[in-house]
Amino acid sequence: MSELYIGALSGTSMDAVDAALVRFDPLPRLVSATGLPYPASLRAELTALATPGPDEIDRLGQADVRVGRHFAAAIAALLAEAGVTKTSVRAIGSHGQTLRHRPRLEAPFTLQIGDPNVIAVETGLPVVADFRRKDMALGGQGAPLVPAFHEAVFRSAHRDRIVLNIGGIANVTVLPARSDFTVTGFDTGPGNTLLDRWCHRVTGEPMDRDGQLAAAGQVRPDLLARLQSDAYFHQPPPKSTGPEQFTLEWVDAHLAALGPVGSSADVQATLLALTAETIGAEIRRLPGIVAPDVFVCGGGARNPVLMQALQRALPGSKVDRTEALGVPGEWVEAMAFAWLARQHLEKRPGNLPAVTGARRLAVLGGLFLPE
Repeated sequence: MSELYIGALSGTSMDAVDAALVRFDPLPRLVSATGLPYPASLRAELTALATPGPDEIDRLGQADVRVGRHFAAAIAALLAEAGVTKTSVRAIGSHGQTLRHRPRLEAPFTLQIGDPNVIAVETGLPVVADFRRKDMALGGQGAPLVPAFHEAVFRSAHRDRIVLNIGGIANVTVLPARSDFTVTGFDTGPGNTLLDRWCHRVTGEPMDRDGQLAAAGQVRPDLLARLQSDAYFHQPPPKSTGPEQFTLEWVDAHLAALGPVGSSADVQATLLALTAETIGAEIRRLPGIVAPDVFVCGGGARNPVLMQALQRALPGSKVDRTEALGVPGEWVEAMAFAWLARQHLEKRPGNLPAVTGARRLAVLGGLFLPE
C-alpha cells in the first residue's frame, strides 16, 4: 500500500528546518521537499543555548516551543508547495533540534528540542519524535541513526559502498556487499561545523560557498597535524560527537599554541583538509573494505573543493553524490526521519546496535497525537 510520511529536522548548523514528503511503495521516494530558515533571533538563541549560559531553563523552555512552531510552519509550507492535504499523510517524523549530545558522561544524555506536542497540534497530524533516547537507555550512543535508513535504501549486493553524510558533523555508513558482513557506521568528526563557523567569523557569511575561501588558502601542515592529534580521531567505533566538542575555541587553542600560521584563508583550507583527511583515514582503515564506492550527501556534497579533497584522500574509490543512486543528497536525512516514523508505527526497529552500541534492536521514538 502506498503511504505518505513527512520527515523533518534541523542539523547542527542550526540554520533551517528541512522537511521532506516521502512516498513509500514500499521503498521511499521523495515527492517534495522544502527548507525554512530560522529567523536570525531564533538561530542566535539556539547557538547560545548550545553552550552553557545564564537562565538556561526559562530560555530553553521558550526555545522548545518556538522551534516546535517553526517545524510546524515548515511542514505547512511543504504541504502547500506539494499540493497535498494533511489527510493524505500518515505521520510526521521529527528529529527536532539538537542542543546537547553527551554520550560519554557517567549519565549519558542527548537533548533535542522542538516540542512534538506543538507540532502535532499546529499541523493536525500524528508526530513521532524523541528518536535517540531509547537507544541511549539501551547503552547506545543514540547516534548516528541514519545508517539503518541507508541500509534499507542504498545497500548493493555487488559493490561495497560507503554513504557519507557531511552535515555539521560527518558520519559514515559502511554497507558491505556481502550479506554476512555487518552494516556499521559512526561519526568521523567535524564536517561543515568548523568551516561554517570560521567563515562566519572572518567574512560574516554563514558558509564558505563553493569552498571559495578554502580555495584561496594553503593547508598549514603544522596546524593540521595538531588538529588531527585530538583523541576523538583515534577512538574506535562505535562513536559519536557534536559541534559542542569541535568548536572555534578548540581551533583557537591550537592556533594559540602554534603562533602565526598564515591567513584566515589558510586556516579555512586547513579545516577543510581536516574534514577530508579524517574521513579518508577512517574509511581507509575499515576492516575487510577496500576501495569502496563513496556516495556523499548533506551540505558538504555541494562544496566542490571539499569533494575534490575527499577524492584525493580516497584515491582508490569513486567519490560521487547520492544523486547518482537516485536520491537527492540534500534531503537524505529528512527522508530518513520519515522512514523512522514509519518504522515506529509499524513497530519495527530503527537502530543498528553495531552502529550505536545499544544492547539490542529497538523501536525508536514516541507518538504524539493532535487530539
